[in-house]
Amino acid sequence: MRPPAPEPCDYDVVVVGGGPAGATAATDLAANGRRVLLLDREGRTKPCGGAIPTRLIADFDIPPSLLTAHIRSARIAAPSRRQVDMRIDGGFVGMVDRDIFDPWLRRRAAGAGATVLAARFETARPSGDGALAISFREKGRAASVTVSARMIVGADGANSAVRRDLFAPETRPPFVFAYHEIVRSPRGRSAAFDPERCDVFYGEAVSPDFYGWVFPHGDTTSVGTGSARKGFDLREATRRLRLAGGLSECETLRAEGAPLPLRPLRRWDDGRRALLAGDAAGVVAPASGEGIYYAMLCGRLVAETAAEFLETGDARVMATARRRFMREHGRIFLMLRAMQGFWYRNDRRRERFAALCADPDIQRLVWDSYLNKRLVRADPLAYFRVFAKDVAQLLRLGFQ
Repeated sequence: MRPPAPEPCDYDVVVVGGGPAGATAATDLAANGRRVLLLDREGRTKPCGGAIPTRLIADFDIPPSLLTAHIRSARIAAPSRRQVDMRIDGGFVGMVDRDIFDPWLRRRAAGAGATVLAARFETARPSGDGALAISFREKGRAASVTVSARMIVGADGANSAVRRDLFAPETRPPFVFAYHEIVRSPRGRSAAFDPERCDVFYGEAVSPDFYGWVFPHGDTTSVGTGSARKGFDLREATRRLRLAGGLSECETLRAEGAPLPLRPLRRWDDGRRALLAGDAAGVVAPASGEGIYYAMLCGRLVAETAAEFLETGDARVMATARRRFMREHGRIFLMLRAMQGFWYRNDRRRERFAALCADPDIQRLVWDSYLNKRLVRADPLAYFRVFAKDVAQLLRLGFQ
């Protein structure tokens, strides 16, 4: 028997946070005829390297005009300053500027039929008709506004206000704190800087437990680092990275910092009328910190789950978004977390990790997996060779 029809609400879904996860969820829901309100604080850009794989471009119909650069290779810099180049054969990594990319996603949500407001979420409380009373404050207005909705999606970042308001206080993923500076790119190529290459730096001086990066974006470049260690000077580490990348004299356009979650939460729903997505749900890849693709996929899965809940009224379906995500990417996240826990522990191990990156089998598997977002099964012997080389490196380390 179908549940009784719910009382009319102002909206079917209120989505809080207009980044890649929230804007994607709002777009998909609105495109399927749901009444959606998307709230975004605006005026703040999340620190992000801005790399997106080709699968994201295809799956989410990203126009070429949004790509500020096409990256054809990566350079791994070991603590000893040894450099390993990893070329991409027949493909590229796209780069986007979040201060342009995110507003475009919100405009697409509005074009699909969502109502988009610049506003700050305040509270969500159960109402007498079984819905939620959601309060927010629009930008430039003194008084709060309250609307009714059948459910809410919290896609408002690692420090999610929706999560704090509706979930248990201890519901928070582990994270590193990331800091980057957007600088004016130097003209042309040099030994230190290539506009078609991403540079990744490993070493205690760069980060004791993560890595530093120099990611070109055409006219601008993102240079930054991250760490979970309290007291580590991210600004000083970034200064060193700018020097190593030939960027010390380049104009600084802006500087940003924010936490990056590094493990999906065990639960994305409150069992009633709330779902989390993106950074709020912890879907940033360990070891790499990659988040845009996973955020958008999470937003899409949350939209599908929300539509099912709106259709059936059965709160048990809310758990399916996480199950679907982990079924597809849980193994990759587990492998990346293990990799970060072992190889990032000290400079000796980071040095060996850089040596592994020089291997052609590893490079091919890494790029195939990154660009296509799946574990490649086409060449089982390649996995055996990689495993054998990995074991050899571990034996040389002596697990010290």
